[in-house]
Amino acid sequence: MRIVILGSTGSIGTQTLEVVRGLGNIEVAALTAHSNIDLLEQQIAEFRPKVAAVYDEAAALELARRVGPVCEVLSGPDGIVAVAENGDGLVVNALVGSAGVLPTIAAINAGCNIALANKETLVCAGEIIMPLAKAKGVAILPVDSEHSAIFQCLQGNGDNKPHKIYLTASGGPFRGYTLSQLEKVTVEDALRHPNWSMGRKVTIDSATMMNKGLEVIEAGWLFDAAAEEIEVLVHPQSVVHSMVEFADGQIVAQLGPPDMRLPIQYALTYPHRASNTFSRLNFAKSNTLTFETPNFEAFPCLRLAYEAYKAGGMLPNVLNAANEVALEMFLAKKISFLDIAKIIDGTISAYTCEYNGNNAIDIDGILEVEKWARGMALKAVRGKPR
Repeated sequence: MRIVILGSTGSIGTQTLEVVRGLGNIEVAALTAHSNIDLLEQQIAEFRPKVAAVYDEAAALELARRVGPVCEVLSGPDGIVAVAENGDGLVVNALVGSAGVLPTIAAINAGCNIALANKETLVCAGEIIMPLAKAKGVAILPVDSEHSAIFQCLQGNGDNKPHKIYLTASGGPFRGYTLSQLEKVTVEDALRHPNWSMGRKVTIDSATMMNKGLEVIEAGWLFDAAAEEIEVLVHPQSVVHSMVEFADGQIVAQLGPPDMRLPIQYALTYPHRASNTFSRLNFAKSNTLTFETPNFEAFPCLRLAYEAYKAGGMLPNVLNAANEVALEMFLAKKISFLDIAKIIDGTISAYTCEYNGNNAIDIDGILEVEKWARGMALKAVRGKPR
């Protein structure tokens, strides 16, 4: 089996390569990174891909100097797309943010199955991606632990459509916090996730619960579910990764330790399962499982995501673009934690009232609206007192 990994130096990418080491029967055909060429150089030396791509063009030139003829090095966003469209077998999309959209489309057009860890692809362009995958006969295999859980719960159930999807959430580092408590949290606080080891963006998204909101939209596209059919449950133990309720009221759940290597491996080996040396769930030690309703007042990002999905059209794209800008500004300590939701809400309101550009549900329209929303969100950030 041959795979391409987009975003191989990030959290999901490095864990994917760890799974590949354990399986031992997978050829890594290509790797990509944003700018971490030190780690990418090590990965090239170990896995010997024929092609690599680096988003940062200066870093790509330096990598090419280092690896010489051992590996062809492409550069820029076009280089990432070129790697994807020349993929062979399975393309693992572990990119961060909306940058995952164009490479996914390229890989699907090339007839490659997609192991999707980039939820923004479906948030921004689900209306394009899912029909295209169906037309090309391409499988979209979810890598997010929650969506992998739902996918696994549906196996063997034929055409029985879920009556309800229960999407579990850890609650992040601020579970139980009030709005007044959230006014004082710092970047460092938000980056301390209690259960999962993830990249900075996903960790902050988890703290605001926007990550779960994006997952609601992703689940809707993956499993053809309306917003009303998806319920988020805060489950701090992160043992039940999600559940599916069928028409007869019976519920199927998928359980396991909070280890992203498990859903990654399932996506790489599907429809088969392979043994591994990962830790196993000990029910004697994990004998308390609790569930609670999210606090939509304290975590308005989740509410905004539900509203955007219900409204449809370009609103999920606007939501995602504004969130990416606000999150970057929070990490740069230019806005407060609670400002993230305010900037997203304001950008959505501005789009509804002011935008009169290209709203076509095609790649040009999506890119134009995204650019507009990013500019509007940046404008809102600049209006915030420092």
